[in-house]
Amino acid sequence: MPVRGVRGATTVDRNQKEEILERTRELLIHMVEANGIRTEDIASAWLTTTPDVYAEFPAVAARQLGWTLVPLMQSHEMSVPGMLPRCIRVLLHWNTDKAQSEIRHIYLREAARLRPDLASNLP
Repeated sequence: MPVRGVRGATTVDRNQKEEILERTRELLIHMVEANGIRTEDIASAWLTTTPDVYAEFPAVAARQLGWTLVPLMQSHEMSVPGMLPRCIRVLLHWNTDKAQSEIRHIYLREAARLRPDLASNLP
């Protein structure tokens, strides 16, 4: 069975613990629901934040959703002039027989500017 990457991103208005957790949970839920992903089929997840998001680890939100056996990795994005501020990104590695063309990537809020060609019709 191949492993496929599922991308997602969202933004927060403030570097605040509860908002980071809420927006990350929302993003993960949309990613899973849009693709029909079962937690046991997630090989791993990599979560990143821009350097201005540091009040909480986004991986805590995944654990709150019950992802206790999913290997999680976190890091900060490179600080590049003009980068989208206050952004949380996720890359799920998913064991699936779906073709790459069938994968729905989720970009919420201001993060929709990152990939307007893939942006979700979600808030």
